[in-house]
Amino acid sequence: MSTKKSTTAASDYSESSIRVLKGLEPVKQRPGMYTRTENPLHIIQEVIDNASDEALGGHCKNILVTLNADSSITVEDDGRGIPVGLHPEEQVPTVEIVFTRLHAGGKFDKGSGGAYAFSGGLHGVGVSVTNALSKRLEITVWREAGMHKLTFANGDVVEPLTSQPLAKGDKKSGTRVSIWPDGKYFDSPNISQTELQRLLRSKAVLLPGVRVTLANAKTGESQTWQYDQGLRGYLTEALAQSSHGDTLIPLFEGAQYANADTDGFAEGEGAAWVVAWTEEGNVVRESYVNLIPTPAGGTHESGLREGLFGAVKSFAEMHSLLPKGVKLLPEDVFARVSFVLSAKVLDPQFQGQIKERLNSRDAVRLVSGFTKSPLELWLNSHVDYGKKLAELVIKQAQSRLRSAQKVEKKKSSGVAVLPGKLTDCESSDISRNEIFLVEGDSAGGSAKMGRDKEFQAILPLRGKVLNSWESERDRLFANNEIHDIAVAIGVDPHGVKDTPDLSNLRYGKICILSDADVDGSHIQVLLLTLFFKHFPQLIAHGHICVARPPLFRVDAPARGKKPAQKIYALDEGELIAIEDKLRKDGVKEGAWSISRFKGLGEMNAEQLWETTMNPDTRRLLPVSLGEFDQDFSEARFNMLMGKGEASARRSWLEEHGNEVEADI
Repeated sequence: MSTKKSTTAASDYSESSIRVLKGLEPVKQRPGMYTRTENPLHIIQEVIDNASDEALGGHCKNILVTLNADSSITVEDDGRGIPVGLHPEEQVPTVEIVFTRLHAGGKFDKGSGGAYAFSGGLHGVGVSVTNALSKRLEITVWREAGMHKLTFANGDVVEPLTSQPLAKGDKKSGTRVSIWPDGKYFDSPNISQTELQRLLRSKAVLLPGVRVTLANAKTGESQTWQYDQGLRGYLTEALAQSSHGDTLIPLFEGAQYANADTDGFAEGEGAAWVVAWTEEGNVVRESYVNLIPTPAGGTHESGLREGLFGAVKSFAEMHSLLPKGVKLLPEDVFARVSFVLSAKVLDPQFQGQIKERLNSRDAVRLVSGFTKSPLELWLNSHVDYGKKLAELVIKQAQSRLRSAQKVEKKKSSGVAVLPGKLTDCESSDISRNEIFLVEGDSAGGSAKMGRDKEFQAILPLRGKVLNSWESERDRLFANNEIHDIAVAIGVDPHGVKDTPDLSNLRYGKICILSDADVDGSHIQVLLLTLFFKHFPQLIAHGHICVARPPLFRVDAPARGKKPAQKIYALDEGELIAIEDKLRKDGVKEGAWSISRFKGLGEMNAEQLWETTMNPDTRRLLPVSLGEFDQDFSEARFNMLMGKGEASARRSWLEEHGNEVEADI
């Protein structure tokens, strides 16, 4: 009976089975890919971000957010107003395109003369997502001596654009958007007042002189934020509200932006920052990119860490303050730091549509270069304060070394002889150390040259590892590669119900590093099978990771303010997205060149470090069972890796092959 059903399903697979999602349908089908679905705050933030971008460009002085009595939210600004005329290519009112078309917006035009040289917008799906997930959305635009209105319901136009002239002498301009979020797309229809207040206050901090107001029509109450001190006032206030000790040095603040003569960066790119060190209590850390909050940090924060570390280390060495045997690390300088960082990046690359983390690799060099020299100069001009800071940092380093020594004593007895082909790291800090299991000696050579020898170890693997799914545990060490892996990481093979001794674990992260092609994926599967079957507690404790090297490199020419750059793509899906982005940025077809890495061995040490091994710029995926339990995962592994399961694999592929989706 089931066979008959399967045959019928197969015969129904035809041209008509392929469904093309149009307009805003993709957002409604899978809202979680485009926004946070805990509550509607993020879709409101998209509208607030648009108003903030107007203020960032100097076109807006007031932003008003109103919580209405009917549970709708209104965002109003006094900027230029969204263009309402017919779009030259689409022949539809431009304001309608902005709210109904994915990948459309004013922020793709980054060249000179673009409407938004610096903005948080990148994907062009911001307010169109807001519209898609709202029961009703009303827009009023004041522009070009007219008032223009447009209304949507469930993402569709229900009241087409109408226009009427303003009274003579009325020069009002700006945009008002009222949103009625559709509760069916969210876990809760209620927006956190605290989060909304924090968001709006941060906008005021980052936009000195701009007045930001939150009004509650239900209670008649309102709050207004307008900061003249900017970041300094914000951090001072935040530290006063948190539990902390006195700051060691006066708040270090600064701002620096590239000019037309700055090599490697577009004019206007840079950062503003304020930094404080405290000996105890909570630290306050907030970062932004083009006014977009980045709670998960990213490469701009990594740049700040690198810049602060370089300045403090240089000061300590210049004044001979480092005790013998103490080597400073970036985390020693960063451990007790509080900061507010606001970066301006011309073409920001975010992780995911909700933009919680910045991925732009150039931002590390941008922020570190601009912060190191000013702090170094300040410390050498205020030596007493510099020595206080150095003392705190040295204490952190000594505490870290003592912790590492305690771990070393635990594991000092009975250490096996390490594999000869292992290139070990210098540090004994297990929480920081990581080992890369690298496919092939050629790639292993690049990895050895490109790594940070302080905390990164390399173990090259020859050929494909044994499929160990059905291997007996006491026979595992007959395979040289598996033997070397077990000895290098310091943990014996064990079962899922065992409680192995992990005190001899030598690395906090065990990273599988293979080619980005199909053969590399096969090696990943074989190694994951080994860890799942014979080292399950390493997965359970979050020690196993998969490194993601790129498959392609795109060399893009200079465009507008943006200098020539190298962009890396993990796969063909990302390559298509990058090319699409280049076209939207006005780069002529064929002006860029594409290189395909046949394997890791083709990447030089610098490329491998930048794309795959540098903790600040790499993409490293932690391995976990996710939503699946152990029994389900074991059954699935057995079906996929068992030698006698060929028929089961065939049936599974026939049944589920059509469900494959490319998540690009």
